[in-house]
Amino acid sequence: MIEEQVILVNEKDEQLGLMPKQEAHEKGVLHRAFSVFIFNHKNELLLQQRALHKYHTPGLWTNTCCSHQRHNESSLAAGKRRLFEEMGFTTDLKETTTFIYKAPFDNGLTEHELDHILVGSFNGTPEINPEEVAAWKWMDLEAVKTDIAQNPNIYTAWFKIIFDKFYQHLKV
Repeated sequence: MIEEQVILVNEKDEQLGLMPKQEAHEKGVLHRAFSVFIFNHKNELLLQQRALHKYHTPGLWTNTCCSHQRHNESSLAAGKRRLFEEMGFTTDLKETTTFIYKAPFDNGLTEHELDHILVGSFNGTPEINPEEVAAWKWMDLEAVKTDIAQNPNIYTAWFKIIFDKFYQHLKV
């Protein structure tokens, strides 16, 4: 099996090349990514707990899904693809903003991403892929904000950054 490639970019999101995902995380080089936030009709956010065997941030709670765009794949197409792969459903998405973050992990890997924030709505029950997701729950945004403040170590770095700095962009 060929390792998944990530798209290397500069600060303007201009493509510079491709690199195997693991190598990009080992070297901490800037690459394109996306984070999907799905809301229900009560304006609750669908959170996922990352599978316990993931190579970084296993068992941590985060946004509905996230991953990397493939070569020649738009952020919206990538978000829909990954939403189905992880959570078992698709829905329309819209892009709200982008930002760059860098987060080193205990295992020596570093996420250095230009992250596209995508939002959508869904009112059903996800059919999670246990290879990717350990659990899921709907949470009110104020409850998420309070829980992050009280329990920051149970959430992923990128989720806390998005929630802190880009809260106003989390609207369907």
